[in-house]
Amino acid sequence: MKPPAIPITDDHIHIDPVNGRGIEAAKDFRRSGGTHIFLVSKPSWSLSVEPSTGEDYREVFEATLRVAEMVRETGLVVYPVLGVHPAEIGRLAERMSLEAAAGVMTAGLDLAARYVEEGRAVALKSGRPHYEVAPEVLAASNAVLFHALELGADCGCAVQLHAESGPCTDVVEMARRAGIPVEKVVKHFATPDTPLMPSFIARHEDIPALARSGRRFTMESDYMDENSRPGAVIGPKSVPRFTRRYLEEGLITEEDAWRIHRETPSRTYGVDIALP
Repeated sequence: MKPPAIPITDDHIHIDPVNGRGIEAAKDFRRSGGTHIFLVSKPSWSLSVEPSTGEDYREVFEATLRVAEMVRETGLVVYPVLGVHPAEIGRLAERMSLEAAAGVMTAGLDLAARYVEEGRAVALKSGRPHYEVAPEVLAASNAVLFHALELGADCGCAVQLHAESGPCTDVVEMARRAGIPVEKVVKHFATPDTPLMPSFIARHEDIPALARSGRRFTMESDYMDENSRPGAVIGPKSVPRFTRRYLEEGLITEEDAWRIHRETPSRTYGVDIALP
């Protein structure tokens, strides 16, 4: 296969050999021209883990790292992103108090941060529910999110944010208080109005115009790799295919593509993205 002229990076993707297509999905990404992925840990329930302590997330994180090694064998460069999905708070609160649930999540994030410090992961994942919740649940979720931002500041790493659709403007002040640069707070499934670092779904209609304006952002598929929801959110081939389409139709330049797929993720995550 002729190597691509530029790196192609998927900023948020899941690969699940148990519940999904696993390595075949990674191979699809590579065959379509993909070179680098940020492999994000899945929610604990996806691995049939029911955490009662932060340490219980170790099983989730170790499973993610095992998948990362399997994917590397296909020739892709893999950067693990570990954390606690914000929807966990509702599931945990069915078994314990809301305060205890938030404590388990922050302890899980503490564990994820240790993986970053050890060089086994490059970033943290956190956020808050993207659906309506009771005020006390939102407050607890924001406290967990703030803790993740503090950990990101301490580790010098990025934090991927799973949250409601929209700008999440209030997170700018949270980041300032936590001491983490706002450009290291990545809004997963972003909208253009966010002041955070946006990661756009590859099919987002505003990508060409934003690229031409010089806006810094990354692209993602948010591929979930679950056989029960094939192709959700979009398939593993999507980031390479949309990038190629934008280039072929003259909607973005090669300089734009380098900024999207190499310069911005390299700066955001402190990694060195380069062609093999």
